[in-house]
Amino acid sequence: MAQVTLNNLDKSYGDTQILHGINLEIQDGEFAVLVGPSGCGKSTTLRIIAGLEEASGGDVYIGDTRVNDVEPKNRDIAMVFQNYALYPHMNVYENMAFGLRLRKYADQDIKERVEEAAEILSIEEYLYRRPKELSGGQRQRVAVGRAIVRKPAVFLFDEPLSNLDAKLRVQMRTEIKKLHARLKTTMIYVTHDQVEAMTMGDRIVVMKDGYIMQADEPLKIYKRPQNHFVASFIGSPAMNFFEVEVKGKQLVNPKFTLAIDAKHPEALKSYEGRKLKLGIRPEHFQLRDTPSSISASLEVSELMGNESYLYCSTGLDTFIARVADNAPRTIGTPLRLFAEPDAFQFFDMESGERIE
Repeated sequence: MAQVTLNNLDKSYGDTQILHGINLEIQDGEFAVLVGPSGCGKSTTLRIIAGLEEASGGDVYIGDTRVNDVEPKNRDIAMVFQNYALYPHMNVYENMAFGLRLRKYADQDIKERVEEAAEILSIEEYLYRRPKELSGGQRQRVAVGRAIVRKPAVFLFDEPLSNLDAKLRVQMRTEIKKLHARLKTTMIYVTHDQVEAMTMGDRIVVMKDGYIMQADEPLKIYKRPQNHFVASFIGSPAMNFFEVEVKGKQLVNPKFTLAIDAKHPEALKSYEGRKLKLGIRPEHFQLRDTPSSISASLEVSELMGNESYLYCSTGLDTFIARVADNAPRTIGTPLRLFAEPDAFQFFDMESGERIE
């Protein structure tokens, strides 16, 4: 059993508190992704699970065992680091076998495990090369292979793709997901890249300033973010926000007025005459002229093949529309942009919490 449980996990360095009572349960066989901006505490959380950092408070369980006082080598985990951490004087085979030799595995068992991992990762032909003879993607495969041979209960990945170029990152994302599907082992993956999080995780844990903002399935986080931070962090391009005032069945901004969908008035009744944040995803905009369209001026147009990212300004707010055409447009072109009211998302001005 490889369930990982964090109970009221705290971490401080002197007077600086990094983690604030983290509670999280990662199920056996789950691929969980910790995501958030730099300094949010995600790598610290991973290092505490690995035993490389000591918690200031709270408990860490792997399965039913409390591992706070268990040495890293005895936690039945394997970690893949951002910088690969390969031994330059050893060839690939020796790098992958090193941890098993320390644990006194028989030579035949080591050989079988290394060859099996090399086959899974398609690096059989590189087994007798040294790390300096490999590309970045090949080195990352070796680092993953070194973890696989351990056959751990839990895999930990600390931003393993950040040193790769864009094409290799996409390829390795796929490889790691395929690896998870094959091994069915608990994996905890740390990244600052929300695209990696959305495409890889069974569940995403969004962190900010040492707190968990939301932990849920990728699509649920995307469609129903619990607060303004999650809504702004998850999504590429990011969600657009407008400050509006609720007036009856209308949302009033100094530059536009939008009609509210029939399902919204009950939820917004308590906000009558008050301001809130209206969120609209870029892909929900259409180039349509209606009474509820927003008038804007084009600032930049990015052609993305069969679609365009239109960076627009109302004179008060700037926002991005992702539209399904690639027509050339000049800067300053006036636009009318419409979003269906059922795509609107609302957030409290003060707390930032989602208004259901």
